[in-house]
Amino acid sequence: MPHSVSGVEMRKRQAAHIEAPPQAPGQPRPNTCCLCWCGCCKCLWNEDRIERTERQTCTKMDSIEADEEQRPSLEELLSWARSFEMMLRSLEGREVFREFLRSEYSEDNLLFWLACEELKKETNPSAVDEKARIIYEDYVSILSPKEVSLDSRVREGINQSLAEPSNLMYEEAQLQIYTLMHRDSFPRFLNSSVYRDLLASRRRTCLDT
Repeated sequence: MPHSVSGVEMRKRQAAHIEAPPQAPGQPRPNTCCLCWCGCCKCLWNEDRIERTERQTCTKMDSIEADEEQRPSLEELLSWARSFEMMLRSLEGREVFREFLRSEYSEDNLLFWLACEELKKETNPSAVDEKARIIYEDYVSILSPKEVSLDSRVREGINQSLAEPSNLMYEEAQLQIYTLMHRDSFPRFLNSSVYRDLLASRRRTCLDT
């Protein structure tokens, strides 16, 4: 029969492990004691496990707090209904509106408008040329799967501007898409479940606090 370890000898082994001097950095850790799986000893494995759990808990709480901060306030949500421009200038507003447009397969209208906004801020000639051509290939060309709805006059003006691109070459096209979203998509957005559910949720939150 295998030789059994007495209780006294077991306690000596545990005490020797707990009281052992700390390991120098870079050296391998000693084997953990036989009781570390129950979480009752001071072995290195158990200390690491507790530290990892605390870090994970803190990370989750930080994530929850950050998510709360990113949510639009009730006041901001109500301001969107009063001003399409104000909603577009809000990062959260654009994200919620984009979610709605995606459900209507018209997300590219907003993406085109945003791309034009970025182009207007550009001053480097090489960057202007590159961004202008990317916008054309992505949203204006008849070969693009994301082609936005522009009338023939505006489209022809863009084609002529391609010879010498500028950061304002899509200004008229951008206004046309802005008007389309404002008059057509925005009223439906305000009556959609995307907006109404978010508004109701923020109202409940305000009542609970």
